Amino acid sequence: MMKKTIVVAALMAVSGAACATANTDTEMSEKVAARLAEFEPTGKVETCLSTVRVRSIDALDDYRFLVRTGVNDYYLNEVSGRCSGAGRAGNRLQYTISGAQLCRNEIIQVVDNTTGFMVGSCGLGSFQELAEKPAKTE
Repeated sequence: MMKKTIVVAALMAVSGAACATANTDTEMSEKVAARLAEFEPTGKVETCLSTVRVRSIDALDDYRFLVRTGVNDYYLNEVSGRCSGAGRAGNRLQYTISGAQLCRNEIIQVVDNTTGFMVGSCGLGSFQELAEKPAKTE
């Protein structure tokens, strides 16, 4: 079976400084909480997503990824442990899979774009489906 390495152009939603403001390692920064406040959980949880559907993976911080699978289809993935450096600008995410799905427990690597060195890695959690909240009208 052929393995594919996929590099994800991770849009960094928070800077390293924003991550450093959290009181504990897993506590959400205000910026991450504000981004996630745009959504509400649907209650649906997936263990795998087809890689054909994955449009982008946005590292909100070292613990949470926002996965976009369509125009307005999103999933939250809370990784097991810490994905050191994932939320830092200048880093990218990549993963190697042997099939056509990205699943819970797959290893995501964080690579420094400047040096090409791996600076962190983590195992994915389950994919929690999110629905965008309607825009507030005033």
